[in-house]
Amino acid sequence: MQNFGDFFLNKKVIVTGGAGFIGSHICEELVKLKANVICLDNFSAGKLVNVSAFINEPNFSVLDKDVCDNDEAMHEAFKDVDIVFNNAASKKNICLTNPQRDLEVNSGGTLNLLELSMKYGVKKFIHASTGSVYGEPKIFPTTESHPFEPVSYYGVSKLGGERYVDVFHKLYGLDTTILRYFHVYGPRQESNEFGGVVSIFLRNITEGRNPIVFGHGNQVRSFTWVKDLVNVNLLAAINPVSNGKAYNAASGIRVSINDLAENLLQLLDKNNKLKVEHGEPLIGDIMEFEVSNDLVIQDLGVEFNKDFWGNLKIAVADTAAFLNQG
Repeated sequence: MQNFGDFFLNKKVIVTGGAGFIGSHICEELVKLKANVICLDNFSAGKLVNVSAFINEPNFSVLDKDVCDNDEAMHEAFKDVDIVFNNAASKKNICLTNPQRDLEVNSGGTLNLLELSMKYGVKKFIHASTGSVYGEPKIFPTTESHPFEPVSYYGVSKLGGERYVDVFHKLYGLDTTILRYFHVYGPRQESNEFGGVVSIFLRNITEGRNPIVFGHGNQVRSFTWVKDLVNVNLLAAINPVSNGKAYNAASGIRVSINDLAENLLQLLDKNNKLKVEHGEPLIGDIMEFEVSNDLVIQDLGVEFNKDFWGNLKIAVADTAAFLNQG
């Protein structure tokens, strides 16, 4: 992790979705850096256990609110805030069953947070977006200037959130940065239907069930270690060059879904009882990723951890420990 010195000392920060997978890791690092951290989460996906290791720290508090709320508690929370890390989201899995909620959270919730940020003089707004805004990539490697052609409700609603962020930057001068995430993995990742493919496979295999690959499995994903993503968020907060920019927050690691499933079986299925199953392709599933991270490396000096399989073992151990608790 980068040395941030005293930059975050005593700064008041809000992390939306702060009890979720990525948000809790951002909260944890900010607590260590002695920021005054408000974890804002409605616990639709986030869990208190994700922040249990530091929940009693004097510079950490939890606010049980939805990003769409605009009541007295939300206004009070935003007073004197220096930085907002917006990691709340309606996940891609939800958009298929409830696209209205997807739009409400990913676009409307972002607009609500931006309005609160402007009203109370927030100095920096860092917005978590997704590579899904590009749709099926047509240009490789995919840079930040790739056309926006989302092929899922989730991609559309997240693009809407991005456009609101851009408007508040261009019209009102709000200092903003957009970070497009790509298949983040690591400890605390949800292993239910709201989680990522890594943690879902881990749970299935650990519980003695075959991992299910949707479609042919040759889909390539760009996986990013969660601690690297925390680093990107914090570097965006301290570096003025990030103002008004959008970045691909991706490691550049490319792994097929078939390879992921097969390697996890080798790692976990010691008795060779399980096998990869193939299901129907998911609507809006993207086949190929080759993401350019040149700009985020150039501007912010990010160094990505390339040890995918080594880090995967850490995620495996974390998931196993969590399942044993239950």
